[in-house]
Amino acid sequence: GRSLVELQLDTGRTHQIRVHMAHLGCPLTGDFLYGTEQPEKIARPALHSHQLSFTHPITGEHLAFTQPLPEDMAALLPNTQEVFL
Repeated sequence: GRSLVELQLDTGRTHQIRVHMAHLGCPLTGDFLYGTEQPEKIARPALHSHQLSFTHPITGEHLAFTQPLPEDMAALLPNTQEVFL
């Protein structure tokens, strides 16, 4: 009953992502506000930014960061840990 979804956002805050996904009928696993809290599976909403890039507002330098999928989220989906680590 879960899917790994990649979204590309121009702007957005955690709350906006959560409410829009719930409106589409796809609430985040563990989302206590817009979905179903599932502490036995994950103790927080399953939302992770794998990649982030932006232009620094003062220096104009392009910055980019990546972060692997956290272990608690990888455990929700079989075989995803190999993809993100």
